[in-house]
Amino acid sequence: MYKRQALYRPFARNLSLLLSRPVHCYNRRGRAGSAQQPDGYSLATEISDLAAVMRATGSEDVVAHSYGGFVALQAARGIPFRRLVTYDAAVSLSGNLGRRWRPELEQAMTAGQLDHAWALLVHGLETAGPVSHLPLGALRMLSILSARTSLGAEMRELLPTAVREMRAVLDTDARPDDFVGVSTPTLMLSGGWSPGYFADMGRQLAAAVPAIEFGVVPGQLHEGPIRPGKRLAIRMARFLDGTDGRLRR
Repeated sequence: MYKRQALYRPFARNLSLLLSRPVHCYNRRGRAGSAQQPDGYSLATEISDLAAVMRATGSEDVVAHSYGGFVALQAARGIPFRRLVTYDAAVSLSGNLGRRWRPELEQAMTAGQLDHAWALLVHGLETAGPVSHLPLGALRMLSILSARTSLGAEMRELLPTAVREMRAVLDTDARPDDFVGVSTPTLMLSGGWSPGYFADMGRQLAAAVPAIEFGVVPGQLHEGPIRPGKRLAIRMARFLDGTDGRLRR
């Protein structure tokens, strides 16, 4: 299980109960308790960390969300996972995410304008559901208000890491055929209420790569793995268990 440990712990617990085996979470670089992103941070940094965690835990399966899905899919080109599940994997195909990236976001970060940077990020990537379509001024106000909550404060703290991560995604822009060598059985999922480009990417990769299948989970937002409910966990557990029917205990 891959991304912010505390936020994903309830989801990981659900997966563990469904699968009757341990599910390990870890905080990536720049998250609480982990080392900061190094000056030479890149996709290779994340793949190396993922491989180290898998060696230390003996894990063979990977579940990854958003940027984590991008890292896991790239890692699967060289690391033999047993099974892989991604949710709204942030893979840039043929420049599609480059068209959504707002260069002024990095300028806002450098100037310390965190509320404006958050507004630009959400407006460009549309990852906050219908809220993403509000005017930038309204999004800035939402950022100010959400900063008073623990989750909102954490999102602001992660903004600097998000800029480097998005740069890594754009620098690794690919074509669907680049993933043909992936042999790991892979399920790419997208939420029914997630931005449509995640589903477009999943369908393109599933059409090009025999090992990849794609599915939509109705009623799920981009942040589905950190929201209450078991529908998403059940869908993933069935795939990881090697069955699309009843889970084996």
